[in-house]
Order: sequence, then structure tokens, then C-alpha cells
Amino acid sequence: MDRTDYSMSITPPSQMKPIERAGGLMIGLGILALFINLLSTAQMYPPLRLGFALAPLIIAGILGLMNFQRHQMLVIVLGVVGVVGLILFTQNFNSPNWLMFILVFVVPSLGAILYFTSAFGMGPAGIKNNGLFHSAATKPGGSIAWIMTIIFTGFYVVLYWFPHNLYGLIAAADPLVYAVTGKHGVENGEVVSPWMTYTILYTFLVLVMGVRFAMKYRHNRYQLIRTISVSFFQLVIAFLLPAFLAKMSQSNDQIFEHYFSYFWPLGYSNLWPDFLSKWDGHAFSKFVVAWSVVLTFVGVPVLTYFFGKRWYCSWVCGCGGLAETAGDSFRHLSNKSLKAWKVERVLIYSVLVLITLVTLLLLLDWKFSFLGDTLKYDLQKGYGFVIGSIFAGVVGTGFYPILGSRVWCRFGCPQAAILGILQRYFSRFRITTNGGQCISCGNCSTHCEMGIDVKSYAQRGQNIVRASCVGCGICSAVCPRGVLNLENGPTEGRINDLNPISISADDVKVNV
Repeated sequence: MDRTDYSMSITPPSQMKPIERAGGLMIGLGILALFINLLSTAQMYPPLRLGFALAPLIIAGILGLMNFQRHQMLVIVLGVVGVVGLILFTQNFNSPNWLMFILVFVVPSLGAILYFTSAFGMGPAGIKNNGLFHSAATKPGGSIAWIMTIIFTGFYVVLYWFPHNLYGLIAAADPLVYAVTGKHGVENGEVVSPWMTYTILYTFLVLVMGVRFAMKYRHNRYQLIRTISVSFFQLVIAFLLPAFLAKMSQSNDQIFEHYFSYFWPLGYSNLWPDFLSKWDGHAFSKFVVAWSVVLTFVGVPVLTYFFGKRWYCSWVCGCGGLAETAGDSFRHLSNKSLKAWKVERVLIYSVLVLITLVTLLLLLDWKFSFLGDTLKYDLQKGYGFVIGSIFAGVVGTGFYPILGSRVWCRFGCPQAAILGILQRYFSRFRITTNGGQCISCGNCSTHCEMGIDVKSYAQRGQNIVRASCVGCGICSAVCPRGVLNLENGPTEGRINDLNPISISADDVKVNV
């Protein structure tokens, strides 16, 4: 009996192929190296270090009590790691070096690629979602899902507000940070900045999990091209280019670090006075300001008219890139209820209204000076704290395992809100349906990460023209009958009638 959990591509050890065992070993070595690096640094708050040391023992105990036979190997490994962690709790060393970078980042990444290549790349092509609602890691409310949620949200809380506790991780990435930016993430035993380390970690996740995604959907050309696109934009535009600019800025004060794939309102400060005032600077400053303004008011409407919001949300955006790759195993967890749809519309447009008001107030104050420095500071920092950090980071990414992979994109992203309005009313994009072929299997609705009940549209033969749809194409990919098709076409008749058959006292009409 095949007990492979394809949802997370976890294969029982007894059924692992040699390449999977090698990949799993490399992943384990990387995790152990990170564990050692975190626990052996004095910068981490002692109770937190002790918590890290005890966590594997606690998890091992929980899994053992749940089903020791099933989790026997994992319980043993976690027990050993926990004992090692308790020993390391008493030690201390600080050693940013290339060896630690290779062990923490490179080795587990190569191991994961080997593992995913074997788990998904061998055998006949086809989407494997076996065990999706039976795995403790991917079923709604699963025990491992909650453990992962606590770990993910905990990581973001520590990253944003207590980064010194991540000294070991930042020190491990420091050789690459210095190589690409010319600046250190740690100096003299202290954390200088965690953000380039986070960008490196984010990029590794998108690239490695992108390989997994590509292997899983390797028979689907649209998904392969889309994965290459988000990987390129994350690696080149969101990592290498800003890092290069940061390095250049040290020898040329006319240049500064900038993320060209983010613009207002997602890059919320890109229309604030401090940013727009850069127009008075040199040529590079003028170019950056012009780029942001033109993309915001011209590029976004034009591209969305021709391609829908998918051009950004599923092909360019880093948030979408992580959701599509690392979050692929959780896409089915999005709530499909009407109540969730109502909450979605209230929240996402509330955030859009909020950032619009904050931006207008700051721009008016730039002209008339009526807010005062304290209130301006509170507006800027308040929005960044509540929306940029808590909503987009802690909740948006940390809650993948319990709310699905597009929590931020669906409920909070103001960029998605603007793109959605344009897509709904001023775009050529739609998903067409062939209702006569639909067998109501529900695969499309199950795997829609934006919580759209796709099946209800397909059954009626109605085009899907929803503001929330990001055009990922997974609904079409998992359909066994070819009912759904992503299209760009004339705007006439794009939104067809809810009722394909109209019956009145005078006649029966078929709406096409």
C-alpha cells in the first residue's frame, strides 16, 4: 500500500528511494546546523534559548503520545536533537563564516531539491494531491499544521521585534550579505540588520519550493512559465538588484537601495513625501520616483486591462511567489463560504481606504504643514506596524497552515484590491467555463487559494470574472475534463448572465 503523503511530499522511510534518503539527510544536516547556530549564541534571550532546546523534546512527546508507531523515526530524531540542544544551551560561540552559510542554507536547499525531484519528478506526470485532507500537516486543524503555524508566526514576531534572538541565523547568512551588499548583518557580536538575511531566506524558499512546484506541475506549460517568472523576479529584481544598489550606495551617495517590483499602495511609502522629494535629487533618484509613479498610475491599469491581475499577483509579486511555491500545500485551506467572501471584501477595501487616506493626509501636509511631526510619525509607523508587519507578515505568512496560502493577498493587500477592481470592470481577462463538460467533482473549488467557489460558476457555464481571482490557473490544471480556460478576449459579453437558461411566461431563452 502506497502511504506517500503527496500533499507535503513526505514518504515513509521504508518506502524512500535512495535519492530521497540522501535529500532527507542533507535537509536534516541543515536543520541541525541552524539549531546549533541558534542555541550556541549568547545574544538569544536565555529563556528563548531554553525553549528552542526543549521544543524538539516536547514535539517528540506529543507525536509519541498520538501515534508512536507511525512517528517512531521522527520521535527518535527529535529526541536526539532535543538532547543535543540542551547540551548546546550551556555553550556559546559566534562565528560568521562560509562553512556555516553552506551548512545552513546551501546543503538543505540541495537536499530538498533532490528530495522533490525524486518525490514528484519520477514516474508519470500528473498532479498528486493524495492524502491532502488526511495529513496532520495539511488537513484543516491538523496537529502538525498548528505546530507549523506557531513556528512561522513566532519566527516573524522575533524577526520584526526581537531580531537579536536570531543572531545565529543572521550570522550564518552574513558572508553572503557582505558579499552582495558590502555591509555586515552582524558586527562585534551584535545584530546590525536582519533584513537582507530575511531576503536571502525568502529567496531560497521561493527558488527551492519553486523546484517542487515545477516538478509537481511539470506537465503544465502555463505553471512552469509562471514559476520561472516568480523565481526570476524574486532572485533578480527583489534580491540581487537591491543588494547591488546597496553596495553601490557606499561609493556613490546618489544611489540608494530600492525594490522595483513594489509600488504604491503595496510599497506604501512610494507616494509619501519623503520618497517623492527624491525627485529633487540626481538622475537615479528621478528615475526611481518616475518608475514608481508611472507604474502606479499607468502601468498597473494598462497591464491589468490586457492580462488581468495575474500579471502581478501570480507572475511578479514576491508575496504571491512565496504563496504559490512554499504555500502550495495549503491552498485548499482557504475558506469558500459566503461569510468569508463578505469578510474578505470588507477587510481588503478597508485597508485600501486606510492607505489612501494616510497617503492623502501626508501629501496635503507636505503642502500645508498641518499635521505636526509627531502625528506624521505616528501615521507612518502605525500603518507600517499594523498592516506591513502584523497583517502582511505575522498573519499573512504565519497562518499559511491553517488559513491557506493567500491570507494577505485575499484579505489585506491594497495592491490586490486595486488590481481586483480593474480586473472586475476594466479588463479583457476571464476564466471561461464549459458547463456541459462539468462533472461537479469540486477539484477546482477545493484548490482555489482565493476561496472562490469555482464549481458553482462551471456548473452554470458562467465566466469567472471575480476581483479576487489571481489567475494562478490551478483550477484549470486540476480539472479532469478541461472545463476551465484562462483567456484574454473582447470585453463585450465578458460578464455573462448568472442564469444560462431564462424561463418566463412567454418563452424559454438560452443565454450564451
